[in-house]
Formats: sequence, structure tokens, C-alpha cells
Amino acid sequence: MTTRLFSIDEEAVDLAAAKLHLRVDHADEDALITQLIAAAVDMASQHTGRSIAKCTWDLVLDAFPIAGLRLLWPPVLAVAEVKYVDVAGADQVLAPAKYVVDPHSEPGRLVVAVGETWPATAAVPNAVTVRYTAGYGADCPEPIRQWILLQVGHWYRNRESINVGNIVNAMPYVDGLLDRYRVWGV
Repeated sequence: MTTRLFSIDEEAVDLAAAKLHLRVDHADEDALITQLIAAAVDMASQHTGRSIAKCTWDLVLDAFPIAGLRLLWPPVLAVAEVKYVDVAGADQVLAPAKYVVDPHSEPGRLVVAVGETWPATAAVPNAVTVRYTAGYGADCPEPIRQWILLQVGHWYRNRESINVGNIVNAMPYVDGLLDRYRVWGV
């Protein structure tokens, strides 16, 4: 099972919000700030196990599992398509009536509908692909958004990996902003 990022559809923090936080009123470093936002969002996603930006994901499997499929990187918003390679080697799209999306579980789940069974697939690698949308985007919870802005501010002011000649104290409460949003047991 592999979950691959297909596209980022909506960021959680935009350039204007980051520049306001940084108190930057020029466009000279817009590219850098945009890169810092992307890195901070990615780091927040890794810390929490959530899709912070609204993203489209591809879950790729060799076959349909009996118990259903786990859709990582919650919150799951929608399943766009379930494709598979049938036993004859032909590409097929599974009708939405054949499965049920459980967006409330974390991670989300895709299970076979009542009275249905998963179709048989060809014995080939990556026979099943589920394309789904997950994440917060502009609806990102404020504590996560603040964590991202604090991280961007830190990286903007400290552009090297080592701080030489300065006394630096970590702010222990910062990572606590992400604690209640962590997906455990993934």
C-alpha cells in the first residue's frame, strides 16, 4: 500500500498572511516566504499525520483488502474515483454505489457497500488506485495555522541550520499547538 500526493489544491496559509506575520511589506522575498510556508505545512503534516493543505491523494494497492481501505492524511473530504485492473487486464472504474466512504474515522476508510463484494483484480502490482481529497486548506484550525506562522517566522529570521554565537531558547509550548491534532496509531 502506498499513498502518494497527486496535487496540492489549497494551501492552509497564504503568502499575504505570512507576510503580515513577518511584518514584510515588500515583494523581494515572496519566493522564499512561499517556500518556507510549503516546508512548514509539510512539517506540520508530518508531525500530525494530517493533510494540512487541501490535497488530492492516490492510494495504490495490489488488490482490494477484505476489511476495507485506510485513507491516510485526514480529514477525508471526498473520494473522486476508484480504479482497478480487472482479471482480464482491463482498466475499470468502480461505481460509487459499490463502496461507502467513512470520513469520520481517522484515518478515513473506504469499505464495500452492504450486499456488495470487492471485484477481483489482476495479479499485478498497483492494481487498485483510489483518488481522494483530504485536508483543511483555508479551513485549517487556528492552532495549526499559528504553528505554521511561528515556524515560518523562525526560519525567515534564522536562515542557517546552526545558530553560532547567539543564545537561543526553545519555546516549548509551540509544538504543543499541534498535539491535539495528531493522528495516533497510523
